[in-house]
Amino acid sequence: MARNKPLAYKLRLAKAGKSKKSVPAWIIAKTRGDVRWSPKSRRNWRSRKLRA
Repeated sequence: MARNKPLAYKLRLAKAGKSKKSVPAWIIAKTRGDVRWSPKSRRNWRSRKLRA
């Protein structure tokens, strides 16, 4: 990947990094452990790429 990235791509990377956080503990407790992850947070940098 290039060292110099377009701003739009950097913003997408930042958004994906922020959305990777786990679900809050109170939601896990409220759903009795049924909801542990959001589908968007299951992304891994090696397996699924973002739109360039």
